[in-house]
Amino acid sequence: MYYNQSCAAKGERQEHRYRQLAVRSIQRAPVSIYKTEKSYEMLVFAPGRIKEHFKLDVKGDELTVSYTPPEGFTRPEWIHREYSRGGFIRTFTLDEDADTQNITAKYADGVLQVSVPIIPGKVTPQQTVPIK
Repeated sequence: MYYNQSCAAKGERQEHRYRQLAVRSIQRAPVSIYKTEKSYEMLVFAPGRIKEHFKLDVKGDELTVSYTPPEGFTRPEWIHREYSRGGFIRTFTLDEDADTQNITAKYADGVLQVSVPIIPGKVTPQQTVPIK
């Protein structure tokens, strides 16, 4: 499973791309991913969010995790801010051995844990790409 950064900028004009990515990076929730024998485990660090406002979508080999704040979400006048409780969208490319039909997720203690099971016996082939 890999973060697909190019998805964040699709459809945007080049001159606005860098500004848009900078704004998104402020609101992006940090993610850690590790692999076990049976699954890929994703930890989305998103404290202060409401569980019902998270959304997970799978389209082809891409998994999108997003959060939309509720209507009327108050935004204080910050004196100092190191993270945002606002919305975000993160897109990840899934390996061929990911079982997209049985993905599970739970939100507890400010962390959204997404578990993507691995299809037993299905191995993603490893290859070496020559450099010319």
